[in-house]
Amino acid sequence: MDSVLREVTPLSERDCFMIFSRIKKEFTFPIHIHKEFELNFIENAAGTKRVVGDSIEEIDDLELTLITGENLRHGWFNHNCKSQEIKEITIQFHNNLFNEHLLQKNQFQSVKELFEKAKCGVTFSKEAIQEIKPRLYDLSSKYKGAHSVLKLLGILCDLSLDSLSRVLSSQSFNDNSHNYNSRRIEKAYSYILDNYDKEIRLSDVADLIGMTEVAFSRFLKQRTGRTFIDSLNNIRLGHATRMLVDTTHNVAEIALLCGFNNLSNFNRIFKKKKHCTPKEFRENYKESRFFL
Repeated sequence: MDSVLREVTPLSERDCFMIFSRIKKEFTFPIHIHKEFELNFIENAAGTKRVVGDSIEEIDDLELTLITGENLRHGWFNHNCKSQEIKEITIQFHNNLFNEHLLQKNQFQSVKELFEKAKCGVTFSKEAIQEIKPRLYDLSSKYKGAHSVLKLLGILCDLSLDSLSRVLSSQSFNDNSHNYNSRRIEKAYSYILDNYDKEIRLSDVADLIGMTEVAFSRFLKQRTGRTFIDSLNNIRLGHATRMLVDTTHNVAEIALLCGFNNLSNFNRIFKKKKHCTPKEFRENYKESRFFL
């Protein structure tokens, strides 16, 4: 983490949020972190590379991503972008602007869940972006007064209802804990996080929380949308990608240290999830790193 730029934003304690609207020819800011929440909209920059945690993707002509993780590395880079007129609107706001007391209310449940997911970065569907885009441009031109805060809240509320939004980075890459509103799920995940480098069987975790294997598998799928094997692999891959970024261990060593006893299996699972090999991932990330 010491090798990543910590951005000091111009957002003051007297501001609710800051909004920056610009037209530019290229991306020049390195991978960085900051404590403020950030909503970043980009138009006309197809081919740009987005890096959020251990997620590396090429964006298309419309991009909208929310970052709420204080130590979540992120940045956008020219890569294959040929545009000479990139439009970007960045909104940064305090992590306590909408405090916990407000987010506990029933009407704000979806916003609270969105902020929780965005600790690993959330990118929104093209349909949602098309709907929100005019309001972002409007907000960027009329950002003074209390009504502007209500406009921002309205945008976040509508984005929280986007069923096609996607979480970007692995949870274990960012050491973020998520609240699944279930003590049994939290207990199961804590056990996996503590023992990901060892052999873990479904029966071990099911016994730990007092359920049968079948019941636990069904319960886990309902609460997280993932199977047991998928959950275990995601946690192991999160640690593996962190080691690919932060250490000089070779791929075989990282596979073993993260609980993959078979290198071929590790490579296959990695490529399926990350759409590149571990070696390619390390090289792609290295291109975007910034050393102080």
